Amino acid sequence: MMSLSDGKKDREVAPGLAHTAFDPLLPQEMAIKAEAIGVGKARLDIIRLLALAVLAGAFIAFGAMFSTIVGTGAETLPYGVGRLLIGLAFSLGLVLVVIGGAELFTGNNLMVMAWAGRKVTTLELLRAWAVVYVGNLIGGIGTAALVFLAGQHGFHDGAVGALALGIAAAKMALPFWQALFLGVLCNVLVCLAIWLSYSAHNVVGKILALVFPITAFAAAGFEHSVANMYFFSYALFVKWGAADSFWAMLSAVPTDYAGLAVLPAIANLVPVTIGNILGGGLLVGLVYWFVYLRKR
Repeated sequence: MMSLSDGKKDREVAPGLAHTAFDPLLPQEMAIKAEAIGVGKARLDIIRLLALAVLAGAFIAFGAMFSTIVGTGAETLPYGVGRLLIGLAFSLGLVLVVIGGAELFTGNNLMVMAWAGRKVTTLELLRAWAVVYVGNLIGGIGTAALVFLAGQHGFHDGAVGALALGIAAAKMALPFWQALFLGVLCNVLVCLAIWLSYSAHNVVGKILALVFPITAFAAAGFEHSVANMYFFSYALFVKWGAADSFWAMLSAVPTDYAGLAVLPAIANLVPVTIGNILGGGLLVGLVYWFVYLRKR
């Protein structure tokens, strides 16, 4: 797969624009880099693409798990402060994806820049998205299973599990159109985070570019399809498999969470996924393609 991560190649994408290796790439250079990365992703063989997608699903799940831990008891803080801490914790997921190297469906919506420039076909684009989406789902469910088996839902007298159940239940109860627009807003920020990371030449710069947009979307309560794969799976594992002692700590029973089920989870993922594509692919990817690449 094509790599443009080193400073020399970053400078070569637009040789007419002089700057040093320590300067960030300019937006027009970032656009060329994004297009080239999209081509590389589309041409990656299915096995490696799937493996990297499983990793990304797991990485986002770690961010979601971390945010759940941080959010436990956060209701005692001022609302904005608690949400800020939750958002900061969630940013771990995309940092792992970008710095560690993995294929995330929401970030890969930027591949529309390569598609719009006719560098990849519609079939190649949809193939890559489908493989990555399935891989992200596998990674999210697998990580949720491991976290459940580790007994994290029983931490803090069951408060962690109670919050996880509440998060999933609230997401599954969202109306279709609200879930869709929350998905749009989410992936505008996610793809802007990826876009900004293309300007950086080093790890510190990339992390700084990622943290603020991701913190903002998570703090604002926007909907991320891959994160929801973890939230739903983990909550369902708790509902179906937690011991009686856990429910005793909550003074509750599984039937109290009747809205937590597979079909409501799917009913959330459909509009959120569509919204993620519209937000990241159209409002970020196609806009930047139109501005910087259309005349090439």
